[in-house]
Amino acid sequence: MPTPPLTLDALAALAGEGAIDTVIIAITDMQGRLQGKRLSARYFLEEVAAHGSEGCNYLLAVDVDMNTVDGYAMSSWDSGYGDFVMRPDLSTLRLLPWQEGAAMVQADVVWADGSDVAASPRQILRRQLDRLAARGWGAYVGTELEFVVFADSYEDAWRKGYRDLTPANQYNVDYSLLGGARVEPLLRRIRNGMTGAGLYVESAKGECNLGQHEIVFRYTDALTTCDNHVLYKNGAKEIAAQEGMALTFMAKPNDREGNSCHVHISLRGDDGASVLAGDGPHGLSPLGERFVAGQQAALRDLTLLYAPNINSYKRYQPGSFAPTAIKWGVDNRTCALRLVGHGPSLRVENRVPGGDVNPYLAVAALIAGGLHGIDHDLPLEDAYTGNAYASDAPTVVPTLRAALADWEGSALAREAFGDEVVAHYANNARVELAAYDGAVTDWELYRGFERL
Repeated sequence: MPTPPLTLDALAALAGEGAIDTVIIAITDMQGRLQGKRLSARYFLEEVAAHGSEGCNYLLAVDVDMNTVDGYAMSSWDSGYGDFVMRPDLSTLRLLPWQEGAAMVQADVVWADGSDVAASPRQILRRQLDRLAARGWGAYVGTELEFVVFADSYEDAWRKGYRDLTPANQYNVDYSLLGGARVEPLLRRIRNGMTGAGLYVESAKGECNLGQHEIVFRYTDALTTCDNHVLYKNGAKEIAAQEGMALTFMAKPNDREGNSCHVHISLRGDDGASVLAGDGPHGLSPLGERFVAGQQAALRDLTLLYAPNINSYKRYQPGSFAPTAIKWGVDNRTCALRLVGHGPSLRVENRVPGGDVNPYLAVAALIAGGLHGIDHDLPLEDAYTGNAYASDAPTVVPTLRAALADWEGSALAREAFGDEVVAHYANNARVELAAYDGAVTDWELYRGFERL
């Protein structure tokens, strides 16, 4: 069973016994990574638990290499790169079994006056959850992350330039128990470590790419799922490194199948009953129909939150199990939106995000899109049957540049998230594009070094 959440009193007792000496305070950055500090347990208990801890506000205004970049209103050289406050959410306090003597707490990001940092991913999701709560609804979410495992260490992979790495499996191990057993020592450590950190593990299975696997966790409320998602992603890499191996969640690490992150969402009322389920076609309620229609209508506008990187868009290939058609279907994996389950378990699976997604932003986008459909009474088209790859439907945005244009020009995005958030994440996309446009790739060298 998952380890229960850690209370402050229990933490103090463990610290007094010498079992815990370190408490990590962590926020999630724009890239979906955990950033923060390691604190002594005593200092956390005496000072930080009640008052928070400071961090440089550039943590939400840098690129993936932690380079300071221009264009962010909230953080710059002109404003002096001051601090914001990492305010611990004590409901997330937990043990980290794979780090000796360590516990962790996740934090909200606020300014010194206590106001939210609008561009913080956790705060962006909280605001969408508040919109649901005002109607008496709550969101329940599950995320399914795929990753590729290599026998090489992260250091060896770096030294090799990420070429000629040895995948943990040499053939397609989708659902293969034998193939999974080859990597089971690592997978078991990850599963048991996450259980000890309070996550509810459901299963592990092989996937199609060489060395590709997936560990699935039980759905729960949206904020907890996203907190667990980023903890798991960080922890899985740490455990792999301890085993002298490497794993990657990047959306498209090679020419084979990419790493997906299918996101399942359902809504419940204050009475616990499903908001999406009803007596309509395919078991949908009228609200459920509009929620799915809104997801579909908003998908292009909000793709930047589902696919945030240049590499994200390499997944969208026909016949790859990554979607190309903006269609919805009942248990149809060729569509971008898949309706799954029935009755209380009825939910929408969005198949657009890859393993590189920031879960807080993706779930916020799912809610914003669904509420757009409800508020504008959007009709739901007929479910698509057959191979959506072969349809003439509008397609998923093909590039980050196109997604940026759709995001900046979207009235829906501005209404749901506000101008500050739209500008902040647009700048993040421009920074990524500028870095890519200035890079000389292996493809260019092989194509042109001698022959051009």
